[in-house]
Parts: sequence; structure tokens; C-alpha cells
Amino acid sequence: MDVVSRAEAAQLLMSAYESRVPVEPLTEKYAGLSLADAYQIQLIQIGRRIEGGRRILGHKVGLTSAAMQRQLGVSQPDFGHLTDEMFLQENAPIPAGLFLQPRIEPEVAFVLRRDLAGPGVTAAEAASAVDFVLPALELIDSRIRDWKITLADTIADNASSGGVVLGSRPRRLGEVDLRLGGCVLRRRAEVAGTGAGGAVLGSPLNSLIWLANTLGERGVALRAGHVVLPGSITASVPVSPGDVFTATFTGLGSVTAVFAPEEVS
Repeated sequence: MDVVSRAEAAQLLMSAYESRVPVEPLTEKYAGLSLADAYQIQLIQIGRRIEGGRRILGHKVGLTSAAMQRQLGVSQPDFGHLTDEMFLQENAPIPAGLFLQPRIEPEVAFVLRRDLAGPGVTAAEAASAVDFVLPALELIDSRIRDWKITLADTIADNASSGGVVLGSRPRRLGEVDLRLGGCVLRRRAEVAGTGAGGAVLGSPLNSLIWLANTLGERGVALRAGHVVLPGSITASVPVSPGDVFTATFTGLGSVTAVFAPEEVS
């Protein structure tokens, strides 16, 4: 893709945020859309958000579990940016119209004590950079119609980022088992999914390592105080207005996301 086409694709996705109308897959509109093109399209949008006053407060890794890769038909992780407006308060009603086609995922969120820069980051370095972990619910969303995405489509769309709800009970890494610790996701008190941390690249810590090294190859470091979402422990679950989701993690506690009922005009 040339510079003009990348800018056009970025504008299509930005317009979908504003119009609340999803667009057709970029890979159908732009023949030969590569992963490098897709990350450039993502960065164009993030740059525009920063110009508009938004702040980057972290990153997310997507498609880290076999369940999510099967669900979306892809075979490798991707990453996106978390900006300040994506952070939603636990138990506060989330407006029904905030997202286009939302799904929810339970994750163990890392909060960094210090900067972490790759390439070459080891497990020991990644663990020592973590201040604490929190239970989290990520809201993924797609500006691509009907979630008809390839890997390039979701990368261009900021890794299908939507929002995140963080729990309020921080724990040190030594207090939780990231690999074997289980999670139960409930929707309106009914079990909607179960899994363990090992579903995320063998351990959520491996996802943090992957992200630090992948960004490091691009000259970008993870920053102290930033949040890293390493990927979902279960398959994602569609969200409807009025839903209440709670994810309960072994040794980490729980986090709840409340969705407001659909407004009646």
C-alpha cells in the first residue's frame, strides 16, 4: 500500500467510530494489505488520537489463546494501544451505545513498576518490571462489519480494542499462579466461560515478554505505570445491553462490568 491508501484506510476506521456503522473488511478493499501496512494504519489512528488530546496508558496483546485464534481464524498474536478513554470504571453502568459489536474477555492485567524495553527481554526481566497484577475485563470491539476479520484487519483496527475494566485488588506476582490459576467468567450469574492462565501463550508472562520484544524491534518501550493486557483466558463472549459480567480469578479476586440497558427513545 502507498501512503495515500494507508491514510484512507485509517480514515475509514476513524469514521466508523464516529458514525457507529461498521465498514467492510479492509483486506477486501485493499488488495495486498500486509501486516506492516496494518500496523502503520493503526499508528496513523493512534497519532490522530494523541493530536486530539488522548494519552497512551498501555498496550494490549490479542489472539494469544488457541480458543481466540480458532474463534477468529488467525494463527499469531497481535498488539494494540490502550488510550485513556478506554479505561472504564468497575460497577459503573457502561452506556449501551459506546461500542459497535462488543465482546468481553477475562484477563490478568499487568501494571509496570519500571520501563521495559526489548528486544532480548527475558522472563526474569519481565517479572521484575511488574509492580502488580489486577483482574480485568477487556471489551473488544470491531469496526469491521460482522467481525469478518483477518489478522491484518484486526491489527489495522487497533487489535479490535474497545475498553477495559480493571479490578481494585492488586496482587504481587508472587501471590498468584499466572500459569495454573483458573478463571470463571459469569454473565448474569450464569457461567459463560472457564479457563486458566496457561491458555495465554503458556503463561500471561510470556505474552508480556512477546510484547516487550515485539515493540522493542520497533524502537518502542513499555512505560512505568502503564497497563498491559496479555490476552484472554477464555473465548470472547458477546455483550448485550443490560448484561452484568463478573470474572473470578484464583488468588486474584474478581472484577465486574455492568452494561446499561438499551435506551428507549
